[in-house]
Amino acid sequence: MDITLLGTGLLGSAIGERLLQRGHRLTVWNRTPERMAPLVAAGAQAADSPEEAASASPWLITVLSDGDATRHVLIEGIGSALNGRRVLQTGTIGPGESLELARLVEDWGGSYLETPVLGSRPEALSGRLQVMAAGSENLFAQARPLLEDLCGQPRWLGAVGAAMVAKLALNQLIASLTHAFSLSLRLVQAAGVEEESFLEILRESALYAPTFDKKLARMRSDDYSQPNFPTAHLRKDLNLFLQTAETFGLETLALEGLGRLLTRGSEAGIDGLDYSALHRLTGPDTPQEAGSGRDRRGAPPQRSCTPPPTSQAVPPP
Repeated sequence: MDITLLGTGLLGSAIGERLLQRGHRLTVWNRTPERMAPLVAAGAQAADSPEEAASASPWLITVLSDGDATRHVLIEGIGSALNGRRVLQTGTIGPGESLELARLVEDWGGSYLETPVLGSRPEALSGRLQVMAAGSENLFAQARPLLEDLCGQPRWLGAVGAAMVAKLALNQLIASLTHAFSLSLRLVQAAGVEEESFLEILRESALYAPTFDKKLARMRSDDYSQPNFPTAHLRKDLNLFLQTAETFGLETLALEGLGRLLTRGSEAGIDGLDYSALHRLTGPDTPQEAGSGRDRRGAPPQRSCTPPPTSQAVPPP
């Protein structure tokens, strides 16, 4: 199958490598040409522009950074060359942005299927992504053989927007679970509780999530290099979740604090690191927001977890 891949970043390059492994003929375009080099070395053809790339194949896969970038490439960069093309929009964007993109692509004579994925480079390389699709069920049926090369069982969720909602709901869990585990781990360490005993209890409980152990080594070593999903992308997706939840009238007060915490990622220098680097933001040395009532070095004074002697108890009146 002839396929054009637009965007060869961390995930896009892995998807491209997988497609080449499965025998597809691949044309690639990326805003930074140097990032196409590994795929070209593996057999892909490089295009000099989005329009040239789109003209090479009936199927276009977009794996771009955000909704603005995707719209710019598809509508301004390709435009009339979308006529007759089938677009699989894989990047994580807002459901409203996806609906608008679908309308614009169709105005140019193309067809549009949103296909966000759960998973990162390792899953893409091994064909174990989870693909969520939304749009025309007929187009989904046409795209299914291609999607099955990226995952075991692609799922069609309904009209355009539905897959993006599901993707944002899942990525909210990435942020919330990682933050919750980081805080619990920090408290156990700060209070001097035996860490491995705590972890053994957690692993045997209904509270356990595999992502805890997946990120534990990074948190212990403070090594967040070679990310599969950078902190900046998590922050972008969490903000999209908050915006989408607001349109449905959901109460997101508790999550807004995590959003503000991740906003400090740029100041802390973790934007390009693995998203589990948010663990650096929960420690006692984390810079605090102005007006928080806490000094810049962080937490209130540590208190012993040992209860006071009973002789110090206040007697009843």
